[in-house]
Amino acid sequence: MTNQADPLTATLNAFDDANSQDPNLDQDREGKSHPKELLYAQRMSTELAQFDPEASAELQLAARAQHIERWVIPRADYPMDRSGYKRWRTALGQHHAERASAIMREHGYNDASCERVATMLQKKQLKRDAEVQALEDVICLVFIRHYLEDFATKHSDEKLIDIIRKTWNKMSEKGHEHALQINLAPHLQQLVGKALAA
Repeated sequence: MTNQADPLTATLNAFDDANSQDPNLDQDREGKSHPKELLYAQRMSTELAQFDPEASAELQLAARAQHIERWVIPRADYPMDRSGYKRWRTALGQHHAERASAIMREHGYNDASCERVATMLQKKQLKRDAEVQALEDVICLVFIRHYLEDFATKHSDEKLIDIIRKTWNKMSEKGHEHALQINLAPHLQQLVGKALAA
């Protein structure tokens, strides 16, 4: 048995090391606190394993790096309007792509693999590239499974129905099938039903 981790495992662990530096904390379902983006990254990997057990190494890496070091580019650094939000999201996508690629290269990945992960993290060719779409599906599923309930405490039902509808529109048919299998609280189930019926 070797002590040398394979490149995929080593790179995933390195992503986790980076995200473990997040000063923001979030709680898992057992109430235990974790660095926020570390918990999110691990939820992404768990969801991907259910959604696509045969996912490529690049897709696995993109899922784990989806929010890598997200806290270093605060939303407050950009105007609090739609234009500012879009600029913030673009800057985040570039940062995630650059950091993931740099860490991948440290663990022996070639330029083609790094560029592939960067493409996924920046959502290029969404709806046309199957792996970019798979990543988007997993992002939406993680939101529905882990974050929708908390989101619901901060927004009106009308706002939530709009968010659910927009989330649904980003997803593939396979994504829809997986989303409908998530066990949500009755109130949220009703809101999903209203969003999809509209």
